[in-house]
Amino acid sequence: MDVTKITSPQILKKMSTEELEALSADIRQFLIEKLSKTGGHIGPNLGVVELTIALHKVFDSPKDKLLWDVGHQSYVHKILTGRACEFDTLRQYKGLCGFPKMIESEHDVWETGHSSTSLSAAMGMVAARDIKGTKEHVIPIIGDGALTGGMALEALNHIGHEKKNMIVILNDNEMSIAPNVGALHSVLGRLRTAGKYNWVKDELEMLLKKIPAVGGKLASTAERIKDSVKYLLVSGMFFEELGFTYLGPIDGHNYQELFENLQYAKKTEGPVIVHVITKKGKGFKPAELDKVGTWHGTGPYKIETGDLIKPVNAPPAWSSVISETVRKVAREDERVVAITPAMPVGSKLEGFASEFPERMYDVGIAEQHATTMAAGLATQKMKPFLAIYSTFLQRAYDQVVHDICRPNLNVFIGIDRSGLVGEDGETHQGVFDIAFLRHLPNLVLMMPKDENEGQHMVHTSLTYDDGPIALRFPRGNGLGVKMDEELKQIPIGSWEVLKEGSDAAILTFGTTIPMALEAAELLEKEDVSVKVINARFIKPMDEGMLHSLLEDCMPLLTIEEAVLQGGFGSAVLEFANDYGYASPIKRMGIPDRFIEHGSVKALLEEIGLTTPEVVRTIKTIARRKQKRA
Repeated sequence: MDVTKITSPQILKKMSTEELEALSADIRQFLIEKLSKTGGHIGPNLGVVELTIALHKVFDSPKDKLLWDVGHQSYVHKILTGRACEFDTLRQYKGLCGFPKMIESEHDVWETGHSSTSLSAAMGMVAARDIKGTKEHVIPIIGDGALTGGMALEALNHIGHEKKNMIVILNDNEMSIAPNVGALHSVLGRLRTAGKYNWVKDELEMLLKKIPAVGGKLASTAERIKDSVKYLLVSGMFFEELGFTYLGPIDGHNYQELFENLQYAKKTEGPVIVHVITKKGKGFKPAELDKVGTWHGTGPYKIETGDLIKPVNAPPAWSSVISETVRKVAREDERVVAITPAMPVGSKLEGFASEFPERMYDVGIAEQHATTMAAGLATQKMKPFLAIYSTFLQRAYDQVVHDICRPNLNVFIGIDRSGLVGEDGETHQGVFDIAFLRHLPNLVLMMPKDENEGQHMVHTSLTYDDGPIALRFPRGNGLGVKMDEELKQIPIGSWEVLKEGSDAAILTFGTTIPMALEAAELLEKEDVSVKVINARFIKPMDEGMLHSLLEDCMPLLTIEEAVLQGGFGSAVLEFANDYGYASPIKRMGIPDRFIEHGSVKALLEEIGLTTPEVVRTIKTIARRKQKRA
């Protein structure tokens, strides 16, 4: 079947199981071909083909609400709701979003990108439904990895207490991005091996009913036997103790099992958990065999071999530079401990974990716990390295404020994916961390100009003893600069002049330094002399250099790949205001809106963060030279 011809999930209603199985194969082939060119989350989507088709056949979207937790497994949902013809633009600038998007379709009822949110949102929708007196079904689909998130557990507790009608689909593929960890993952493991305990329980009940009842004693004994079998089959009966009816585990690739259990769930009063076992990457061998998360989300790849298409002789990834430097320091300092919230692969910590397994903790999708655990380590004079993406650090803001900065603990936060990340879009752009960290007392915040300076900043961070320190670094690869063999400390709060100039100065750091240098060279040809400063410490700033610039009435331009409101440029303006300086100061950065998906280059052009715009802006503020006689 040509899946680009699908305009609505209504097409599924009259299809036979055989036709649905054929459609499943067509969708898998479509995804494998399209994602080989655009990249994307191929593993999660290949695993939910039958599950997504079954949900759309049994339920009536958009009247019935399907909420995809995290949302990176919603590609099949997009195909069934009429968007297959747009897949050539998936995750491309102005193209199809890689996550659910309300403005894309009425079938996208919840926007996600961070995990563990669907159950709380579903509870809100259920509450609204019951207040309004309508009858639609609300069906959150959550993975076993996302279920370990604290927010999901809070929601389970509340939903079970309220006893509202809700059907929770637990999509259990034994992985999230990396292999799952934690006690709840072990509970699910026991459930997987327990088989269909509901079927056994019902069979036992029928058998007991055939025994002639002699008074109430035998009846109560029978009930106790039934309960004992339940606890024998599934250790702890985790979900039923929380107030849910548990169905499963069922084969998520078997239509008959899916239909039977989903129909049963529709008729059940109160909250239901349908535990579905799926195979991540099903139908594409490289993704099926992946055990570490390589095929969770990829760039383009070769269908025939499964080889990922990567630049030849590319510089090392930023994540590798930072994590390997931490590993190097850890060889000399036994106090260094690495912590990550479910991102050991993305943060390139596999090498550290292999060499120092007793000093490496993957805590699962639990950013708040990871952050306060790092604080706890710091109270015992350890040197914790918290490896976390900028977009996920947002989820642990209170812990950074209350548990790290307030008691002034020596925690080193490695803020990965800082700045624009491109194709993952607005839920993942790492552009807010400066604004939500800069105002915190005791915190040092910095960003290197290249990977060599980055390794020295890691060394500086792990030898720093005066409180919390955070290092921002971007997604992607370094610049390919020569790396010093010996690590050295960089004085806290020190800036670096990269190019001298007298007519204006550019203050910037990280990924925007090449732009500033290029603009300065172009301006030099027009007889405009521009000083370029590597403002590598965002907090504390180099106040001595700032005083020198402002006392000289030097016009300043700040550039940052981060939000302008509350950002680095704001800090410079505050400094100038506090000391009464009147130099012209302009700012360039991310405007006050969410930045959608697309290549970083396209996004920078859209918001005007480009070399020509730097040149134009400098011309508006540069000191005018006196006309020669």
